[in-house]
Amino acid sequence: MRRHIYDTKLGMGQAAAIRAADGLRSTIAERGEANLILATGMSQFEMLAVLVTLEVDWSRVTAFHLDEYIGLPASHPASFRRYLKERFVDRVPGLRVFHFVDGEHPSPEAECRRLSNLIRDLPIDVACIGIGENGHLAFNDPPADFDTEEPYVVVDLDEACRRQQLGEGWFPTLEDVPRQAISMSIRQIMKSCAIVCTVPDARKAVAVKGAVEGPVTPMLPSSILQEHPSCDLYLDHDAAALLSEAG
Repeated sequence: MRRHIYDTKLGMGQAAAIRAADGLRSTIAERGEANLILATGMSQFEMLAVLVTLEVDWSRVTAFHLDEYIGLPASHPASFRRYLKERFVDRVPGLRVFHFVDGEHPSPEAECRRLSNLIRDLPIDVACIGIGENGHLAFNDPPADFDTEEPYVVVDLDEACRRQQLGEGWFPTLEDVPRQAISMSIRQIMKSCAIVCTVPDARKAVAVKGAVEGPVTPMLPSSILQEHPSCDLYLDHDAAALLSEAG
């Protein structure tokens, strides 16, 4: 896991976006097309704001949505479909296709099967992700399932995860935060050729330390990134504050 530490969130986000765009461009040059995974949340604000300005032939890019709450309308301010439509899909010209997770599907399990069938046999060239305060990847809260081969799964959200969403201002009360989500699985994320992981803020520092320096364990799902052959971790100084090893 390569660590890159920046003085500002903007510098961090810019570097992460450049890395993602470089990966997409090189893959398009080699194969004629590329597949991308995008996350949401406050950690991705700066990265996405830069990514949509960079020169990429988006007509050759297929993108996949990392996760979504179950039962939350797409019009809700916390909807990840709304987030990605406003911050990415509507701002890139001619994107080939974006596969959203439909959290309002009457059968979440059927929606998982639909998405899994779309992504199962595709090479994923770049995955842009973050790390949660509880160390989760996507909505795979601890203890995460490191074994399932299903690309998308229904997951229960733990209280720490739900409190993070409340603390970030997405919901007025804890009771308003959904208790379940559809999430890309750990193994599917780890199949990505390159992972660009962007993590700002002091509130993520404990999780970052565990992910980078702790044992690989389902109790800290992001620790699995230590086993990925091409993972770049982009941090600001606050998120990196507890690291004892040089980057």
